Parts: sequence; structure tokens; C-alpha cells
Amino acid sequence: MRIMAFDYGTKRIGIAVTDPMQIIATGLDTVHPIHIIDYLKKYLQTEPVERFIVGEPKQMDNTPSQSAIHVKGFVNLLNKTFPQIPVEMLDERFTSKMASATIAQSGMNKKHRQNKELVDTISAVILLQSYMSRRIF
Repeated sequence: MRIMAFDYGTKRIGIAVTDPMQIIATGLDTVHPIHIIDYLKKYLQTEPVERFIVGEPKQMDNTPSQSAIHVKGFVNLLNKTFPQIPVEMLDERFTSKMASATIAQSGMNKKHRQNKELVDTISAVILLQSYMSRRIF
């Protein structure tokens, strides 16, 4: 089964998934928050997901950031809608900066580098890769 990660934002949610063997993290999509549950219901009809990973927004001093309340609401919605799928939070500090740096190094033109949806999707991939690298088999 796959693991799915979310980089939650009030305008967009970046989504990444693993392959079924949970070896590779890949960007899946960017979805507006009002469409996320319908999107997930459709996705889960064809692809089994073992676990959700949600980026936990923190400030440098380890306290919750201003967007933490929105992320908590999203996590509650996931738990309520998909109670069979556990949700884990993972510190997401620096994922957007790392995603922007990755895009800049990729050689994409300026228009693509400024695509915020791409940044959100790559942030979700970085979050998922971080989770995967911390797992103990």
C-alpha cells in the first residue's frame, strides 16, 4: 500500500505518494482545500493508502506557526472522513525553501520556477521523503 503526504495551505494542498512498495516518493497533484475530500475518495477507490503524512507548520522556536490551526482542522477532517487511515504529523520547516531550491536547480524557466502549485507538490514530496528516511523497518 502507498503512503500519502500533504503540504497543506489554505489556497492549495500539495500531494505526494509513494509507490506501492514504499520506495519512491512522487508528486501527485495540487488540490484546492474545498476539493480535497472528493479527490481523496476518488483516489482511494483505485489505490490503497496505508497512512497519511501531514506537514506540521512550526516556527524556528518549535512553536506552532499561524497556519497550524488550519492544518489541525485538516487533520481532524482526514481522521473523521477516513478513520481507517492513520494520520501522522511531521515537521515541515524548510520544505518550501527546499522545494524552491530544487526547482531553481532543475533548469526550468522562470515561469515554471514561479509556479506555486509546483512548489507545493515538491514540498509534499520532500515531506514524504523525510518521513520515509526516518522510518525503521
